[in-house]
Amino acid sequence: MAIKDYLTKLFPKSLWVYHVNTGACNGCDIEVINVLTPYYDAERFGIKLVGSPRHADVLLVCGPVSRQVASAVRRVYEATPSPKLVFAIGSCACGGGIWHDSYNILGGAESVLPVDYYVPGCPPRPEAILYGVAVALGILPKKTAPVVARQKFLDVVEANSGEAISPEG
Repeated sequence: MAIKDYLTKLFPKSLWVYHVNTGACNGCDIEVINVLTPYYDAERFGIKLVGSPRHADVLLVCGPVSRQVASAVRRVYEATPSPKLVFAIGSCACGGGIWHDSYNILGGAESVLPVDYYVPGCPPRPEAILYGVAVALGILPKKTAPVVARQKFLDVVEANSGEAISPEG
């Protein structure tokens, strides 16, 4: 079964999103709110922001998880009805960001919650957030860059003599 068919069965109607800030600098929060404005119009995909985790299908987590909010984030996750999806938005939610080794930071969202999808960036552009959600929902196919295993040989200059040595010998 394709991911799109599976998610269509789980979420037959529009997705309701609850936005969670776990200690972010608000850069990712601004971009998430920007996605919901008429310019980017996330509602065309059926994505709507709700004010309570009890009504949400998706949690958008922004920021590194600090010790102070870890228990509150767990309660928000438990209050969200199943089935649910968790998106880590931004570098901090993906792995702790620049605060990954701070005394009061536990790490990214995966240190407290089971994260389903990651949207990296500091902050991620609204287009990247929409693209990540659309790929996760199966609306768009996943694109990956082709891997090319090539090594370019450059002439190496010998330090003492100053003459070029070819890679073959």
